[in-house]
Amino acid sequence: MTARTLEKAERLHSKKLIQELFTKGSSFYLHPFKVLVLSNPASSATDHHQILVSVSKRNFKRAKDRNTIKRRIKEAYRLQKANFKSSPSLLIAFLYIAKEVLPSSTIHPSLIQALKKVEQKHLSDSNAF
Repeated sequence: MTARTLEKAERLHSKKLIQELFTKGSSFYLHPFKVLVLSNPASSATDHHQILVSVSKRNFKRAKDRNTIKRRIKEAYRLQKANFKSSPSLLIAFLYIAKEVLPSSTIHPSLIQALKKVEQKHLSDSNAF
């Protein structure tokens, strides 16, 4: 049953790791997200992926809207993380770049596509070494 939850350890909150993700991580755009990915340098301590969800205060002035979007993204990830298989743990940031609040029915398929792209990209990078 724990496979379907989003635990605190799965959320990226370390300032050092966040800074490293934004400076060294690779990124791609997939509407409504900009996704940043980096192999977790502290992966010996964790055996799972860590995610960060960010919604711009510049685009959404009301905290209610930002929280709604973040909740929808986290829920979509929580439902799909069991299908997301990548052996070393990753740091993943989902930056919401759309200008309007999209429904869950739009966010879920986009997040599934983003996770597939992360998995493909990561597998090709692992095979290159």
